[in-house]
Amino acid sequence: MAFEVIRSGPLTTVQDTGRTGHGAEGFSVCGACDPLTYAVANIAVGNPPGTAALECTFSGPVLRFDQETVIAVCGSASPRLDGIPIPTETAVAAGTGSVLDVGPIRLVRAYIAFRGGMLLPEVMGSRSTDLRAGIGGHFGRALKAGDRITLPACDAGRTLRRLKKNAKRLPPLPQTAPEGIRIIRVLPGPREDAFTEAGIHTFYGTAYTVTPDSNRMGIRMEGAAVASRKGTDILSEGMVTGSIQIPSGGKPILMLADHQTTGGYAVIATVIPPDLSTAAQLRPGDSLRFEKTDPETALRICREQASSLASLTKGMRKYDRESGSEFRPWRKLRRLVQGHG
Repeated sequence: MAFEVIRSGPLTTVQDTGRTGHGAEGFSVCGACDPLTYAVANIAVGNPPGTAALECTFSGPVLRFDQETVIAVCGSASPRLDGIPIPTETAVAAGTGSVLDVGPIRLVRAYIAFRGGMLLPEVMGSRSTDLRAGIGGHFGRALKAGDRITLPACDAGRTLRRLKKNAKRLPPLPQTAPEGIRIIRVLPGPREDAFTEAGIHTFYGTAYTVTPDSNRMGIRMEGAAVASRKGTDILSEGMVTGSIQIPSGGKPILMLADHQTTGGYAVIATVIPPDLSTAAQLRPGDSLRFEKTDPETALRICREQASSLASLTKGMRKYDRESGSEFRPWRKLRRLVQGHG
């Protein structure tokens, strides 16, 4: 069975938890920009963490299914199945010939998970689409009208009965209605010493605005310039998702999933993994402010989120044991929410 893309939306790509361990070769991690919403989508359909899903940007695709399956749309969308509104964060059966229209996304990104994932080859241990390298996902590119992606066979009725028996409706995601200035928590460094005391005060005391030229690589911002001691140009060094570079103009750039592997501007701070989901849903014109935290607090927040996600999977373990799938939520969820390694 498969689904056909009738309309692709502005940017719909296949993503999972990312392609780790290949930074030295110049390959970005990629993966879901919003790890939390992506994780909830897979939990909703009973998939193991790390199963590939579709990431939709600003507006979702229209898909037509050849055979029945179970899907979940997660995020600030208003999806319709055969013209009828369906709830988000909830497993729904799609029948043969059914058409899913995800529609506009109120924030930036939403995710579509399919029971059993998508039958696509792994490239270096991941199905994530790397748009710059042209690898992973569906031919290394965003989906377009006419594409067909194969899905595993699924008894939708049996799957839904199991899911409803073993798991309640997942709670609404916390970032679906941002208002005012969003607080993004960060750990200082590794190059905080490149900035003046006044510059550091500016960085933490200023509200920045997301600009329209933001994308999966990074979020560009407008606001007060961060003053440095002797400029921000450095010898290129490795970066991670969440790094905040300060280029020569003094305006921060927050690195997202498709960020380059190295950078030649000083990194003043790094976003803690749970707050990457909030950052990834900021639209152009939204305001944010950075708040310094410490490693102990950051680790506690990561563990709390991992525990919360793992608790949602407990009711599904019996189902997955019976169906023969490998479901080890703690180990994989810890990797997902505590960073890409």
